[in-house]
Amino acid sequence: MMTADSVAQRLAGRIQRLLGDGPFPQPGGWTHMGAVICDGSFHARCKYEATLRPRLLRLQAHWPDAVTVRGFQRRLASEDLAVAMDFNDSRKVATAHAITDLLAADGVDTRDDLHAWLDHEANRAALRGVKGVGPKSIDYIGNLVGRSQVAVDVHLRTFAADAGVPGLGYEQLRAVYEEAAALLGHERGGLEHAVWRYVSGAA
Repeated sequence: MMTADSVAQRLAGRIQRLLGDGPFPQPGGWTHMGAVICDGSFHARCKYEATLRPRLLRLQAHWPDAVTVRGFQRRLASEDLAVAMDFNDSRKVATAHAITDLLAADGVDTRDDLHAWLDHEANRAALRGVKGVGPKSIDYIGNLVGRSQVAVDVHLRTFAADAGVPGLGYEQLRAVYEEAAALLGHERGGLEHAVWRYVSGAA
């Protein structure tokens, strides 16, 4: 029977063979809270580099006052986010509005505020209560504000399956990646991003 340690070792071995010894820098994320919220709301099932990232960069340029949650909330009250993002998906737009309202109600206004807010399980549970936000989205949003976490998506699942890691639930597979990062001496977020770029073919 395969133990948790042996599963992590198997994954770590594949990472080392295919990606080398690193270092694997953690992605910088965003300081513009409108971009953080939209990235967290729109990223699922999206070709990130070709489709979403250019729109987020444009949002930052066109809505500079949305650098804070309150500034973004004021923009949302008077302008159409689907038009601003050139992304016609009513469910994702609704998710962005709901995340914004939740954070504003809790006094979360900046990147540092959100980084600290996510330390508390009750806050993470509240975010999980937003329609369209799953456990992966919460970890992903954490990485966007500088936390070092593993957000397990289809790319990380594919990489793990190819390493011979059996199908696991979200939290179990996240723990395996975290253990592999510890075995290899890498930051969790940096290792996650390196695997994601490898599987997705990102430049």
